[in-house]
Amino acid sequence: MNAPLDALRLRAAVNALFRLYFAERDVLEVETPILSQAGNTEPNIESFTTVFSGHADAGTRMRWLRTSPEYPLKRLLAAGVGDCYELGRVFRNGEAGGRHNPEFTLLEWYRVGWDHLRLAEEAVELVQRALGLIRKQADVVSLSYRELFQSGLGFDPFEASEEALRSALGELSLDGDGLERDDWLDLLITHRLQPHFPPDRITVVLDWPATQCALARIRPGQPPVAERFELYLGQHEIANGYHELLDPIEQRARFQRDLVTREGRIAHLPAVDERLLAAMAQGLPACAGVALGVDRLLMAMLGTDRIADVLPFDFAHA
Repeated sequence: MNAPLDALRLRAAVNALFRLYFAERDVLEVETPILSQAGNTEPNIESFTTVFSGHADAGTRMRWLRTSPEYPLKRLLAAGVGDCYELGRVFRNGEAGGRHNPEFTLLEWYRVGWDHLRLAEEAVELVQRALGLIRKQADVVSLSYRELFQSGLGFDPFEASEEALRSALGELSLDGDGLERDDWLDLLITHRLQPHFPPDRITVVLDWPATQCALARIRPGQPPVAERFELYLGQHEIANGYHELLDPIEQRARFQRDLVTREGRIAHLPAVDERLLAAMAQGLPACAGVALGVDRLLMAMLGTDRIADVLPFDFAHA
């Protein structure tokens, strides 16, 4: 067994807290498929696949293990389910190490009629309640993506040249072949900014570059920004939320751009989720959604950088 018994008890208490919190607010717990006929097109996420060996009438043989329950949850929203959440296991291939396990626990929830700002406030409240289980509380700092770079590195990430971004990484040794502007920005967050977040602080970063919109709406402006937030507890990124895109035509275009990027990297090309696009065309209600990494939350609560310290058995011992 990897994790001490106290860590397993804390995990159980956190899961119970989540369920009680949402039950008190009439947010419905649902269970959606772990195996899907479609995969995640996001270029930086690799899905596990498996092959169904039964009769062909049952559907496509190639199946993808979910990297999050986002797509089926949105299909439920389009069907009129209303506020809902899922607490369960998700899978990402190739992600194994000190802070990563290919199989991990995700809490994902959606609020109808909310934007990302209101949802960020609820995510902060939920994390604070989890901290209360260990008699802790965190300060909260909310700032924009631009303000994060300006305060931490002294330049505007929307205007800085790619060469300036590379230079800001300093002596960090990296193979930059194939990296694009957003990759350099991500590296600056993970290697230059995130390590300086205080351990007793919740940091909420709002309004990301439009090129990093994923499934979020883009707000026009100079520059346009994605209505997206990320939430950090100490140095751990634990949640990523969106004011959700509703336009199926734009969503299809984003999926196709993802596939072009993946093809350029000689990566697997997952099937696009046509059922999600059909549900969006049917009418996805205005909503905001967020995914919270439960293992990362537990790591931050217990002050460890090893995901194995919060798992009964990590990937090496599964």
